[in-house]
Amino acid sequence: MAQLNTKIKSYCEANGVSNVDFLNDVMLQDDSDGNGAYIKEWNLDIAQPTQEQLDALEAQAQTYENNQQIIATRKSLYGTWESQLEEIYDDGIDSWKARIQQIKTDNPKG
Repeated sequence: MAQLNTKIKSYCEANGVSNVDFLNDVMLQDDSDGNGAYIKEWNLDIAQPTQEQLDALEAQAQTYENNQQIIATRKSLYGTWESQLEEIYDDGIDSWKARIQQIKTDNPKG
């Protein structure tokens, strides 16, 4: 299940707000009875989304979160720019391209 903040980001982007500050624009709080996070305060110029609107963004938000995890995995496997440049120098560009392509094949985005 996608996190509430990811659904809120998707909702805001769909309504023309590209950056959401979760310290000032939208404040979330965890419910003490274990039901999870909820919107405590909404300070944006667009209407606060209903639960139904947020639920409708579940698949989109989950895809975004999954892709963020894949991107992080890829970055860790790529290595630093310095190590990649050294690899290109030592082993050639074709070897580097093949390794990068294998990483992408092994870690596809959704």
